[in-house]
Amino acid sequence: MSLNDVSARFKSQQSESSSQNSASFLSEAAAAESFRIRARMIGVLIRDARLNAGRTLEDCAAVLQLEPHQIESWEWGEIAPSLPELELLANYLGVPVSQFWSTRTLQSEHHDAARTQDEYLALRNHMIGALLRHAREQAGLSLQDIAHRANLDAGVIERYELGELPLPMHELTVLANAVNKNLDYFLESSSHIGELLALREKWKHFAELPDEIQEFAANPLNIGFIEIAALLSTMPTDRLRRIGESVLNITM
Repeated sequence: MSLNDVSARFKSQQSESSSQNSASFLSEAAAAESFRIRARMIGVLIRDARLNAGRTLEDCAAVLQLEPHQIESWEWGEIAPSLPELELLANYLGVPVSQFWSTRTLQSEHHDAARTQDEYLALRNHMIGALLRHAREQAGLSLQDIAHRANLDAGVIERYELGELPLPMHELTVLANAVNKNLDYFLESSSHIGELLALREKWKHFAELPDEIQEFAANPLNIGFIEIAALLSTMPTDRLRRIGESVLNITM
């Protein structure tokens, strides 16, 4: 092989390596921009809920035992809160926690936040981490697998799973998608706060029903019909078919 051949081969390898590095850089930049946009969207919804509830930055900071500038940073999308922090904030502002990843603005009554917030946050961070790890293992994925899918560092994800770091909301949405779970999978479902948040979620779904269905369901005289509908919804398909056929025979 001549010196010219060696030189040409070296230049070709350099060009290929440069192209791969450039693609990797673009991928990382795109991921960073995606995270920034998600954090900004969450911030807008936090500010909207706070203003609707008539609360100041200082009010929210006092409840969460944070500095006002941290709440303000959430609203500007400079940093993102963790899911447990959003749950406490939702409880304080009187909105369903899904308020912070939807586009619907709701107003609700005020409830006091839980007093044992430090313990709650620590416990929830560990629970969310454990759920993330369970979902990852259930999907047969390694830390490196979801790190690649989410464009996050595997070491950081491991600390999230161990509950050593609070998981920012905008990263949780990406990790949830990476392990094929929706955000409801990570939500608090027990305790006083969990019950209040679950109740608000149910009210949110009810409020989205057409007006005539809301009026029908709110009328105590129609409870019997609702109970029948609930019973029918649990019946096997073949039994429902037989009931339908019987009704047709009666009316013919």
